[in-house]
Amino acid sequence: MADVIIWHNPNCSTSRHAVEAAAELDIPVDERRYMLVAQRPTRDEILELLAILEDPATDLVRRDATFAKLGLSDADVDTPAKVADVLAAHGQLLQRPVIVADGRAIIGRPKDRVAPFLEAARG
Repeated sequence: MADVIIWHNPNCSTSRHAVEAAAELDIPVDERRYMLVAQRPTRDEILELLAILEDPATDLVRRDATFAKLGLSDADVDTPAKVADVLAAHGQLLQRPVIVADGRAIIGRPKDRVAPFLEAARG
């Protein structure tokens, strides 16, 4: 198992950028393809991720057309527990990519955050 995990959606260019940045830095990663049923995170896994996420918990939720279609509002994701509930039920709303290394995690947006985080993880 690699020391770096990228919660990855291969259909997302920003997510692909994170995987490519790791490859360019010769950093092995495990890809967590969270959109696949077999790799979908549980509520507990999301809470564990939120505990080490350096970004605000609410930023882990995409505010896109699906968010609106589900009738969700910022009040529905204003605490880590609510974020975990929403993402466990609607995994497609997970912001991507999420890079996890050395007991820390970030959302890889904007793209220029990825390489410095990976380099720091490499040591």
